[in-house]
Amino acid sequence: MSTTAIIGGGLGGLAAACTLAARGHKVTLLERNDWLGGKAAVLEEGGYRFDMGPTILTMPRVLERIFAEAGKDLHAELDLRRLDPQWRCFYEDGAVLDLRDDPGLAADEIGRLSPEDRAGFEDFMQVARRLADVSDRFFFWRTVEDLRDTMNLKANMSLSTLSDVMALRMHRTVAGQIKRNVKDPRVAQMLEHFIQYVGSSPLSSPAVLCGIAQMQQGEGVWYPMGGTRAVPAALERLARDLGVEIRTGTGVAHIETQGGRARAVVTGRGERVAVDRVVSNMDSVRTYRELVGGDAWTSFQKSRKREPACSGVVLYLGLREGYDHLAHHNFVFSRDPEEEFGAIYDRGEPAQDPTAYLAAPARTEPGVAPEGGEALYVLVHTPYLRDHHDWSRMLPEYRRVILDKLKRTAGMPDIEDRIEVERTLTPQDIHDRYNVLQGAIYGLASHGRVLGAFKPGNRSRQVEGLYLAGGSAHPGPGMPMALMSGWIAADAADQDAGSGGAGVAAE
Repeated sequence: MSTTAIIGGGLGGLAAACTLAARGHKVTLLERNDWLGGKAAVLEEGGYRFDMGPTILTMPRVLERIFAEAGKDLHAELDLRRLDPQWRCFYEDGAVLDLRDDPGLAADEIGRLSPEDRAGFEDFMQVARRLADVSDRFFFWRTVEDLRDTMNLKANMSLSTLSDVMALRMHRTVAGQIKRNVKDPRVAQMLEHFIQYVGSSPLSSPAVLCGIAQMQQGEGVWYPMGGTRAVPAALERLARDLGVEIRTGTGVAHIETQGGRARAVVTGRGERVAVDRVVSNMDSVRTYRELVGGDAWTSFQKSRKREPACSGVVLYLGLREGYDHLAHHNFVFSRDPEEEFGAIYDRGEPAQDPTAYLAAPARTEPGVAPEGGEALYVLVHTPYLRDHHDWSRMLPEYRRVILDKLKRTAGMPDIEDRIEVERTLTPQDIHDRYNVLQGAIYGLASHGRVLGAFKPGNRSRQVEGLYLAGGSAHPGPGMPMALMSGWIAADAADQDAGSGGAGVAAE
C-alpha cells in the first residue's frame, strides 16, 4: 500500500487526503495548528459566529467530485443555499447595483444603471463563457505549470486548437477586456472585482481570468449552512471515515530527500515519518525554501520570478442591530479603482479610499448572531507585508479609514454605535497564523499577460514524489481552486503510484 504524508490540513490538504484515501492509499495528515481547514477557520464570541477566512463558495461541482471519490453525495453532507443577488454593490455617487443570480436579470439590472451596457455585459459574459470552457478543457483537473502543460500544439494543431489559443486573449489584461465590452465605470468596476478572488490587479492580470465571471454567474454563489467552516468540517469527517490518520499540533520542519526524491518528513519535534510521497499544502514558495532547500530551492527560484498576491485587513464586527439594506455579499467600491490598485499593487501601501467587501450572513442564517443582530465580516485588501509595515501601529488609523468608508458609501452612519463585539485580522496576523508568504491571502499574484494564470505545478519538477496543493499551487486561490488543487495533487500522486488514476472521470 502506497503511503503519503500531507503537510497542512487546509482545504487543499483535506481534499488530497480524502481523494488518496478513497483510492486506497495510506494517508497521514500533519497540521501545525490545533484545527483543520487552514484559513477556513471560525471565530465565536458573545453569541456571534464569524467565518474568519473565505466566505464565498462557488463551483460546488469541485466538492461534489471529491465526495464522489468515496461514493458519497455532497448534498447529503452539506446544506448548500444558492444566493440571489450574488453581490450588492454600493458606489460613492449613491448608486446601488445588484449582480443577480440569473444572467438575464443581471443584464436587466445593469441596463437600469447604464442602458448602453446591457448588451455589453452580455457580450462580456459570452467571452467569459468561452474562457471558462477553455479553462475547463485545458487548464483544470490536471497538473499544470506553464503553457506546454495545457495542450500539445505540435501533436494537436488544428483550426479548433488554434481557435482555443486565440480565445485566451494573451495580449489583453482583465481590465482591457472589460473596457472593450462595457463603458460605465461603475459596471466595469464590478466586473473587475471578479479578479479579487485571486488577489491580483485587473490592470496586470491576463484576460483568460475573465472566465471567473462565468464560474460565478453560470454556477452560482452558495452558502453552506453553518458557514464556510462547514466545508472543512465535512471533509474532516470524510477523511476520518476513510481511515486518514490526522495529527494536529504537529508541524513539519523538513522534507527529507534522497537521490532527488522525497523519502520522509521530519516533524518539528524531530520525528521522522517515512513515506512514498508527500503532498504539501503549505505555501509553495515556503515549501521549497524552508522544507526542501538546496538545489531544488535554487531550481525553483530560477524557474520564474514569483510575487505574493495581496493581503488584507479583516474586521469582525458583532452588531447588536443589523442593516436591512445589505445583501449577504456586498462590495462598497472605491472612488478611483486605478488609484486603489496602484497603491496596493504598485506602491505597496494601503489604499486611502479602499473597496470594502462585506459579508452579512444573518439574512441567510440568523443563528450567526443574537436575534436582530449581525456577524458582519469586513475585508479590505492591502499590500502583502513589506519590511516597513508595522500593523500594530497602522491598524487603528486604517480601521478609521475603513469605517469612514462604510459610513459614507454604504449607508451605515451609526455603525460604531451598533458594535458589540470587535476583533481584527491584519496582514501580520495572517502571516503568523497561516504560514503563508508575507501575509498574502491568495498565494502568488496572477500578474503577467502570458504567465499570470500559471502557478507552480501540482507535480513538482524539482523533487520526485513531491506534490503541491493549496492557493499558491495550480490552479490558484479561492475555495474551489484550493480544493481542486488538492484533488489534482492526489490524482497525480495516485497515477505515479501505479494505480492509473482511475478515480472519478474528469468532466
